[in-house]
Formats: sequence, structure tokens, C-alpha cells
Amino acid sequence: MASDEAEPPKQRNVGRFVTTRWSIVLAAGERATPDARDALTHLCAAYWYPIYAYVRRHGHDPDEAQDLTQSFFARLLEKHVVEDVRRERGRFRSFLLGALKHFLANEWRREHAQKRGGNLRIASIDVGDGETRYAHEPSHARTPEQVFERRWALTVLDNVLRALESETAAEGKANLFERLKCYLSGDAGAPSYAETGAMLAMSEGAVKVAVHRLRQRYKSILREQIAETVAGESEVDEEIAALFAALSA
Repeated sequence: MASDEAEPPKQRNVGRFVTTRWSIVLAAGERATPDARDALTHLCAAYWYPIYAYVRRHGHDPDEAQDLTQSFFARLLEKHVVEDVRRERGRFRSFLLGALKHFLANEWRREHAQKRGGNLRIASIDVGDGETRYAHEPSHARTPEQVFERRWALTVLDNVLRALESETAAEGKANLFERLKCYLSGDAGAPSYAETGAMLAMSEGAVKVAVHRLRQRYKSILREQIAETVAGESEVDEEIAALFAALSA
């Protein structure tokens, strides 16, 4: 940490955008390729909680919400319904909410008459954990759409933080991350750089540089995460703006 200059953020590979998961799904169209199915499965697993929160706020009890969430994703993966998505309006967030509304309005009765949740489960969905998380949702009158948008934004940020934590741990810097992560959120109770430096046997200046590098990498990972859910590079900044707008609403 001797240098006062921050390292530049890691760069994405040239041409990387065309291989993001949502781009793979959109490019597949009516051809439900294995790659497209795997990409969609990953996205569903990463963003299941905003769906669960929407369904709960829509008035369904925990058991119904669990069944609905699993059934909804089972239908997405079995029917490959993204064939109707157009690239110019193909953000995964918007597609998912629209598909969910259609599912709840028109298809739950038929789905519920069959085996609950269909024959497919997404292993990383823990709907029991979903109810625990939902219990901490504010009780004031947010609409289901507002709950979805806010939970989507928070899920993105949580995924970014987890990815950054894993990355720093792989570099042997888990303790450093644990001490510095409070500076990523602007926590008012965060210790001073000097206090953190004393705990880490680092100078105050070295801590400042380390925090700057961590913030830069956080921003880079955020863009990478957002890129996974939109159809083109030009939409990344717009989606980031929408994310923070949902948090401030």
C-alpha cells in the first residue's frame, strides 16, 4: 500500500457484452439452446427474491407466495417465454415483472391445478429465507411494483458486495475487506481512516488509497452485474440510474 495512486479498475474484455447472460437468452430467440437455458436459470436464481416480495405484497400468504414463485420460474424455464421479448425493450428486470403480472393474472389457476411448483426447482432459491427477509420489509403502503423495484435494486447491490467479498478473499485480503466495507455504503458510524489504519497496521494515507481502490472495483463490478441484465452497453447507465431512483423512492 506504499503508493498513493489508485490502481485503475479491472477492465472487461473487449466484446464481453455480447456474451452476458441476458444477451445470450435474447439472441437465442425461439431456439431454446442449452446455453440460453443455463443463462436464464442463473438469472432467475440470482433475482428470485424481488419476485417473492412482489407476490407477498400482492396479498398472497407465505405458502402461496412460495408456490407461486417456484411455479413462475418453472414456467419461464419450461416454456422459454422470452421469444416474445424485443431487444429494444429487453431488460431482464422489465421482462421479469411483465411476465410475472401475466402469470398471476391468467395462469395461476391452471398451474396450481397441477403439481405445486411444477416439476422444476431452482436449487439456490430458499423461499423460507424469503419469508424471513420479507418480515423486515417496511409496512407502509408501497405498491407491489415499488417493492419489486426496490428489492431488485437491493439485490443487485448485495450481489455486487458478495462478488467483491469473494474476489478480495481469493486475493488473501478478507480481513482488509471486512475492515473497509463500511466505507462503501457511507456508514455514518464508520471509524476514521486513522482508526482503521491503527487496527490494520497501515498509515492513514494507505487506508485512503485502499478504500479508493475498493470503491473503484465496486463500481466496476456493479457495471458488470448490470450488464448481465440488459440487452446492450448503452442501457447500462440508464439501468444504474433506475436502480438508484428505486432506492430513493
